[in-house]
Amino acid sequence: MSKPIVAIVGRPNVGKSTLFNTLAGERISIVKDTPGVTRDRIYAEVSWLDKNFTMIDTGGIEPESKDIILSQMREQAQIAIDTADVIMFIVDVRQGLQDADSKVADMLRRSKKPVVLVVNKVDDFNKMMADVYEFYNLGIGDPHPVSASGKLGLGDMLDEVISHFPEGAGEEEEDDRPKIAVIGKPNVGKSSLINKLSNEDRSIVSNIAGTTRDSIDTNVRYNKKDYLFVDTAGIRRKSKVKEDIERYSIIRAVAAVEKADVVVIMIDATEGVTEQDAKIAGIAHDRGKGIIIAVNKWDAIEKDNKTMKKHTEEIRDVLSFMPYAEILFISVKSGQRLNKLFELIDVVMENNAMRVQTGVLNEIVTEAVAMQQPPTDKGKRLKIFYVTQVAVKPPTFVIFVNDRNLMHFSYTRYLENRIRDTFGFQGTALKFIIRERKEGK
Repeated sequence: MSKPIVAIVGRPNVGKSTLFNTLAGERISIVKDTPGVTRDRIYAEVSWLDKNFTMIDTGGIEPESKDIILSQMREQAQIAIDTADVIMFIVDVRQGLQDADSKVADMLRRSKKPVVLVVNKVDDFNKMMADVYEFYNLGIGDPHPVSASGKLGLGDMLDEVISHFPEGAGEEEEDDRPKIAVIGKPNVGKSSLINKLSNEDRSIVSNIAGTTRDSIDTNVRYNKKDYLFVDTAGIRRKSKVKEDIERYSIIRAVAAVEKADVVVIMIDATEGVTEQDAKIAGIAHDRGKGIIIAVNKWDAIEKDNKTMKKHTEEIRDVLSFMPYAEILFISVKSGQRLNKLFELIDVVMENNAMRVQTGVLNEIVTEAVAMQQPPTDKGKRLKIFYVTQVAVKPPTFVIFVNDRNLMHFSYTRYLENRIRDTFGFQGTALKFIIRERKEGK
């Protein structure tokens, strides 16, 4: 059930971040008047009418000169072409049609991907339409006038965006093979793992960060069962800039996670677990996917009887937000424990789609409440009326209470741990929705 991906491309200062934040419904990236300050949130969930999609901001450009702006925009456009289902190309009515816009439009047109041309900063639709029409010259279809800051014209623009989604996007697919995404920092051995499992060099593996070429999903047969390893389009990068490579590896991870049931997060045993690993892992956790942490290059580590324990503690510490994730120490090179990977994928898939009977669930919660009283606030105590599971992938529970404000995060975590004690749910996040119900209903 993969959500469509919509990528935003455009020159500096045309209002990409403002539009991104307006659509994402919260100010999640820092918008300043200096170009290229959009940091952190690269992707967001957006819903329009009955469609949900993932929006990706392909990046800020630090303009040193017109040439650099153009080459960076080409890179962004390439990423958008590689990873997105629909591309939003943002231009600025006040700056008018620029040379760089035309060159990028040529690239987008050749890609045959659907492009929605968005003309931003149109504060007055009556007076400025003549300036908007100038952008017909780009040859990529009708310009859609909007004002991101004034929230004008966004509905028509979103109607156009979702009209390009593939039929049935976001609906259950017929293909019932488990879909596995392998994500992680550059050079951690993602392509080598898939090559090793499929015994053929599908991806060209080399030691330059970010050199995996086009997206090819790989079918791997193990124990008479098919597994589909989803690849994300290779981003053809020559950038030496660390931030750039990081940003692109995150964009690729978002695209891969979106398509997968189970996510294998690869960590380099020789480097240990890093902040960048935590960022990439956070994407899979946010999406409620089944998660396996594969620690690669385990053969290259000097070991004694405490090594594995020490590494496990370190991983649990940095990735403390996903204590449920399964950890597996592997070596792609020697093939160590790769067969165990398939066993874990099966277990995690099963847990991610597990349903628990309401009766049993409520017994456990009642018992948990008896063992540890719910919190009180100003003499008012939290009451839990009823719990029921409403969805799978990830398993999602609704808890009906007398007052939502009394339901502290720590108490939800306590109930989650009790539910996990009983049913396991290894390798999958659980989601809890707290709803209020008046007494006696």
